[in-house]
Amino acid sequence: MAPPASAWPSLKPLSCPPSSPHPVPEGFDTRRIGVQARALAAKRAGVVAKVAPELPEILGKGFRPAFLAYAKSRPMTGGYRRDALDFAEHLLIAGRPEDPAARRRLTEWWQDRSGSRPAGRAARLVRAARHALVRR
Repeated sequence: MAPPASAWPSLKPLSCPPSSPHPVPEGFDTRRIGVQARALAAKRAGVVAKVAPELPEILGKGFRPAFLAYAKSRPMTGGYRRDALDFAEHLLIAGRPEDPAARRRLTEWWQDRSGSRPAGRAARLVRAARHALVRR
């Protein structure tokens, strides 16, 4: 059973840093919170790049800025692998990347990993061999 409302102290309105969608409790330095938020987003991008190294390869120099823009408004909810899949899905829904070859590679990467049962190692190997032969 929840305590009566009178048991809770009165809460003051929260302020938000200009670049954050999340409120910062009163008394905290919004500038420092913003610095920490950016550092954590950069760390998150680095870990996603390690667990899904194909993403920076496919997206090139656009990976980090695109991921930081994505992470700014989306908290990580299911781990880094899920974050990588959600990021790729976000890009594909937005019609990115603009380069058709990169978009096709990103689509295939996402499809290989997003189903209820991702494609097995053999299916990924066949697809990689097909890509290698097509590039010749």
